[in-house]
Amino acid sequence: MPTRTANATWKGGLKGGQGEMALGSGAYTGSYSFGSRFEQAEGTNPEELIGAAHAGCYSMALSGALERAGHPPERVHTDARVHLAMLEGGPTINRIDLTVEATVPGLDDAAFQQHAEDAKKNCPVSRALAAVEIHLEATLTA
Repeated sequence: MPTRTANATWKGGLKGGQGEMALGSGAYTGSYSFGSRFEQAEGTNPEELIGAAHAGCYSMALSGALERAGHPPERVHTDARVHLAMLEGGPTINRIDLTVEATVPGLDDAAFQQHAEDAKKNCPVSRALAAVEIHLEATLTA
């Protein structure tokens, strides 16, 4: 299995500094700051990138599980909300809410919910984030 890379550079102090994060593939480079992380300023932040990684991983894991079960999905869309809270004296990612909508012909909701829960437990990003509470809302669409 390949090893993936990313990097970040921070210049200056915490509140007045500025940073840039980049994916090793070159597919993304973005700026971040204290304001984009802890306030509502423009730019990205590590939590947003974790959310994108989790949503992408989960969508692929669910799609693969459904296909292996004989129900290839037409579409799987996942939104991730990464919650950053002040806990034990420091900012902590304490919860991620995954909201998935999938179109899967010929599958009933009970079977879909089981596959959705299994994907939540077994996607590699979910396993990496095992210390974080992960909530799932899964909807089977027509």
